[in-house]
Amino acid sequence: MTIHDVARHAGVGSMTVSRVIRGAGNVSAGMREKVEASVRVLNYQVNVAARATRSRSSAARVGILYSNPSASYLSEIMVGGLEQSSRLASHLMLERCEGLAGQKQAVKRLLAAGVDGVILPPPLCDSRQTINMLRAEGVTVLALATARPMIDVSSVRIDDFEGALAMTRHLIALGHRDIAFIKGDPQHTPTELRYEGFLAGMSEAGLTVRPDWVAQGLFTYRSGLAAAEKLFEARLRPSAIFASNDDMAAAALAVAHGRQIAVPRDLTICGFDDTAVATTVWPEVTTIHQPIAEMGRAAVRLIVDEIRARKTGGDPAPVHHLLPFTLMERDSSGPAPP
Repeated sequence: MTIHDVARHAGVGSMTVSRVIRGAGNVSAGMREKVEASVRVLNYQVNVAARATRSRSSAARVGILYSNPSASYLSEIMVGGLEQSSRLASHLMLERCEGLAGQKQAVKRLLAAGVDGVILPPPLCDSRQTINMLRAEGVTVLALATARPMIDVSSVRIDDFEGALAMTRHLIALGHRDIAFIKGDPQHTPTELRYEGFLAGMSEAGLTVRPDWVAQGLFTYRSGLAAAEKLFEARLRPSAIFASNDDMAAAALAVAHGRQIAVPRDLTICGFDDTAVATTVWPEVTTIHQPIAEMGRAAVRLIVDEIRARKTGGDPAPVHHLLPFTLMERDSSGPAPP
């Protein structure tokens, strides 16, 4: 039995039930009576241990629930998140999950630890099911790096479409016309927007995107290897490869090295995110800098503010924080070969 079941029985939203249970004042008398009646009928029992753990301390307990294969991306989030949680005297915990069953188990562990709020990086940031699962237990949620923010969920992000458009324009300004693209995991909404940004840049310049110059990746190094091999097996070789993240750009570099293709003299390779891998390979990767650590800091700051407001009976409106990106030009890009 969860808050969601009570909400369905009472015909109200989960957040309304949560406010009634917390004793928040911003609920009408009629709504409160409906919820309290449903609680009695369903014999709903509040998770007293978890709520007591949360209420005993003013220190917010924040979880990061993730299902993301990129270790470099996650580590950047953690660097910023831990730094900010230390400043705010809050606690930060990490839970990994795979699939719906894994999510349910991870949520149980977070609730047992008395978590007040949960930050969801991609792809979970776009899962309404995951968000509702957490909210049904009265947990505050923030979507990190979502490509399509939900109006009722606080978020921190960059503009993935504009970032990909900027990189495509950069390649075209270098004289490239034969540009290939490695797509990311189709379960992540940034994948779609980054590809749309690439297509918009090509269309803007009157350039055609060849079907055999678009390869599917999964945001992992291994998937980048397979995607790059596919591109190099095309009848015509592109002069530039734009990978949807740095792990796949690094993989494309490795494949190019293995084929004795000089980068950037014969082939330009660029990525997206500016994670640590972009500057640990040779040549260093031209990429779109997504301020991931700063996004982690902002996410913790916003969710802690929201948690503290709710603990004092408030009902804060969702906050949507858009951070700027930067095009980092490095040694993996150069003019199109003659």
